Amino acid sequence: MRGAGALMACSATVRATPHEAAAGAPVPPLSSDDRSDAKAVDSQSALAARLKAGGVVIAFRHALAPGTFDPPGFKLDDCRTQRNLNDEGRAQAVRIGQWFRDHRLIPAQVRSSPWCRCLDTAGLAFGAESVVSWPALGSPRGTSEQAYPDYQERLRKAAAQRRVTGGFEVWVTHMFVIQDLVGQGIGSAEALLLRGDPRASERRSAMAVLGHWRLPPV
Repeated sequence: MRGAGALMACSATVRATPHEAAAGAPVPPLSSDDRSDAKAVDSQSALAARLKAGGVVIAFRHALAPGTFDPPGFKLDDCRTQRNLNDEGRAQAVRIGQWFRDHRLIPAQVRSSPWCRCLDTAGLAFGAESVVSWPALGSPRGTSEQAYPDYQERLRKAAAQRRVTGGFEVWVTHMFVIQDLVGQGIGSAEALLLRGDPRASERRSAMAVLGHWRLPPV
């Protein structure tokens, strides 16, 4: 069962999305804007403009959950056995959602790791009813060695497919997942703005980092 303040079951059913179903769709040629994306922009207004332009993913590390790893023997379907958001982390998640509302930004989809701290971050920010639990975003510290590389590939394909479908989607995941995707770590409640490029020869370069999102000052 979920602990106090929990928002949704960690064992939520994973639904196939239109982006995954259309994974074989052609990817449009790189535009001049795509080729200039190596110069990341981090200002709040510039990041909001990138999201409005669409074709991107904004990948969040979950909000503050004190500690380093989950306790031994933790269970995904029992939040009491996991590291969870503290009061500061819950407040951070609410502020994430407020930033998107202030900028009138509505994600095409919100997907989260099945871990409770990620589901709660996503739910507090965007509403629990809008969150889809996706094992591909799960922590490697609870994912089999055989499944994890496949999950990383699914993330790269989903980011590339978002370029085709337009709009933007939100991912809420873990530091290790983001670091393995792009070779860059971020703090709690921070995010990287990503655009997929299936033409890239190196796996990490298949994700262009367009910007680094941080909570605005209170």
